[in-house]
Amino acid sequence: MASTTIDTETELSAVNAILGAIGQSPVATIDYTFNPEISFIYNILRDCNIDVQNEGWHFNTERHVKYTPDSNGKIAIGNDILKMDVTDGWTKRNYDVVKRNGNLYDKLDHTDDWSELSDGIDLDIVRLLTFENLPSTFTRYIIAKASVRAATQLVGNPQLVQLLAQQEALSRATVMEYECNQGNHTMFGLPDDSTYNSYQPWRSLGR
Repeated sequence: MASTTIDTETELSAVNAILGAIGQSPVATIDYTFNPEISFIYNILRDCNIDVQNEGWHFNTERHVKYTPDSNGKIAIGNDILKMDVTDGWTKRNYDVVKRNGNLYDKLDHTDDWSELSDGIDLDIVRLLTFENLPSTFTRYIIAKASVRAATQLVGNPQLVQLLAQQEALSRATVMEYECNQGNHTMFGLPDDSTYNSYQPWRSLGR
């Protein structure tokens, strides 16, 4: 069965959506040289993208990621890592890690030398993804959020800002619905690769 190809959100289409929200004409390319307004809009989009992903969602959170030290005993942390913590750190308080000078740093032992961990260390990380790799609900939310900022800083129309803020709130609700559906969150704190069968009344009726 043939499928219909639909272009996903790109940074260019996002910039044009923000421009349309504040009553400006779309552009063919993101050119920073000749149009400072486009550069300003793009920076708003980039900042909103980082702000949203910084919250840590199901789609950009990875658990049990193995990091091993190099020959100098250092563990490099990439610029795309927004947050990190030791896996199961709430039960095993052997390390308290942060990123410092591009490397993993232990605040308990006051060192970034991990030579003793030949097998490495497992971290839970929040990764910054490119705009094109985000779920559609999040790209729409980021665009709505950026549109509010653009209207506030460039237009200064209170009525327009209020309208765009309402659209942002609706997009936020859609994002939360996506997160709840995809995250499979539970109050029981079940670990990964585990199974839990809740009570189902129909089983009693089937006896």
